[in-house]
Amino acid sequence: MGEKVDAKKAPYGAKEALSLARKATEIFVSRGKKVVRVDMKAAPPPDDELLELLLGPTGNLRAPTLRRGTTLLVGFNPETYARTLQGRTPKT
Repeated sequence: MGEKVDAKKAPYGAKEALSLARKATEIFVSRGKKVVRVDMKAAPPPDDELLELLLGPTGNLRAPTLRRGTTLLVGFNPETYARTLQGRTPKT
């Protein structure tokens, strides 16, 4: 298991969220059943658009957030988590 951070004890604000996102090659943001894929290599969005996806109403990085290799998962979608953890590309 890698690093585990308790979001309540050490929240990630905009600066930390952007830093985490810039290290990823792809990001999957889940809100309910909707999943948005962001290709950070081919078409990285402007910071304001990225922050709109990454941050919750408190202004901190949404939870749960998981990084596996260069893939970042924000929010929870069972199918996306299952596919990522099995090493397959999630469907969007």
